[in-house]
Amino acid sequence: MVATGGLAVLATLFYLPLTLLAPIQPIDPTVEAYTPPAAVAPVVGFPAYGASGVGAVGYPGVLASAGSTEPLPIASISKIITALVVLDAHPLALGETGPNVTFGDIDQGFYDAQLADGGVVEWVYPGQVMTQRNVMNVMLMESANNYAESLASWGYGSEAAFVDAARSWLARHGLTNTSIDEPTGVSPNNRSTVGDLIEIGKLAEANPVIAEIVSTQSMFVPEIGTIENRNGLLGVDGVDGIKTGTLDEAGSCLLFSQDHTVGSTVITIVGVVLGGPDHATIDAAIRSLLAEVDAGFTEVTLTTAGTEFAQYETPWGDAATAVAAHDATIAVWSATPVTVDITVDQLHLAEKGSTVGRLVFTVGTRTITVPLTLSATIDDPGPWWRLTNPVELF
Repeated sequence: MVATGGLAVLATLFYLPLTLLAPIQPIDPTVEAYTPPAAVAPVVGFPAYGASGVGAVGYPGVLASAGSTEPLPIASISKIITALVVLDAHPLALGETGPNVTFGDIDQGFYDAQLADGGVVEWVYPGQVMTQRNVMNVMLMESANNYAESLASWGYGSEAAFVDAARSWLARHGLTNTSIDEPTGVSPNNRSTVGDLIEIGKLAEANPVIAEIVSTQSMFVPEIGTIENRNGLLGVDGVDGIKTGTLDEAGSCLLFSQDHTVGSTVITIVGVVLGGPDHATIDAAIRSLLAEVDAGFTEVTLTTAGTEFAQYETPWGDAATAVAAHDATIAVWSATPVTVDITVDQLHLAEKGSTVGRLVFTVGTRTITVPLTLSATIDDPGPWWRLTNPVELF
């Protein structure tokens, strides 16, 4: 009997610390299914002529397009490329006027030749001095062909050197469907596609100097006077750029931009229409197109703070959920697919608010990560439960 009692005491001495100090077995979560937000694809009506399309800054590629996919003449939209290429060699910041450009006999020749051909020109004379910024203002706002030639020749020493630089710049930016033979756009061999032009428009909008010039209605330029922007849509329905183009072989063209607010997000839309019958017709078509494109952007709620994504239940009766730590919304185009990868950790004991996993939402090419936190504390079950439930511990 003494031996048996001694064994009982020994067993108790081992049992008590084993059960009271044993670590809790991991608690597996039960993950709930996620239903992605529904989105409806908009109907976008494009003009029946030429080629047209829209994109947006921060959204890769072209969102929607119609018409020819071949490179088409782009007329004076070429001057945006001229501006970008010259700024590549002679950069300007906002507020800077840049170095002086002194006009000479060659610039007078540009003026005379363009005037004889019926091109858009602005007055110039040998010995005239203007800042780089003002030369760009005249080129982009008034679309003066002679100023495009003068800027290109000043920037690279000659038109031929400019053309070489432009072709190198296009290749460097992956704009393989765009060709430039001269800086003004009077050549029908200056060609591009909708996809390339949307990328060029995005590059123009990303350059603060170009973006400021193309959004300006009018300004006073010393030596010339007040100049007006030739973009008739500027300021209409939020349009703030970018460049007109007109040529017999190209028709009427417009590379355009608009800032559109979706919820708390401002989206810069970039689009182009090539080969229109006249500017009044394409302006009306673009207004209709932009209304439909604007409606195609929506703000989607991916999750809200406190939304449950997994549950924890313990053998001793404690329960908690893994919830989204904060709201997550995103502006999306059309029926962009939304998926989520839910990662939830096993638990032992944890305090309320502890991070227990994450949500990784994929929306098109973008990702948003939201932490998952614990809605309630998972406490130790206490000595009585430990002593009476050894199987749950080992």
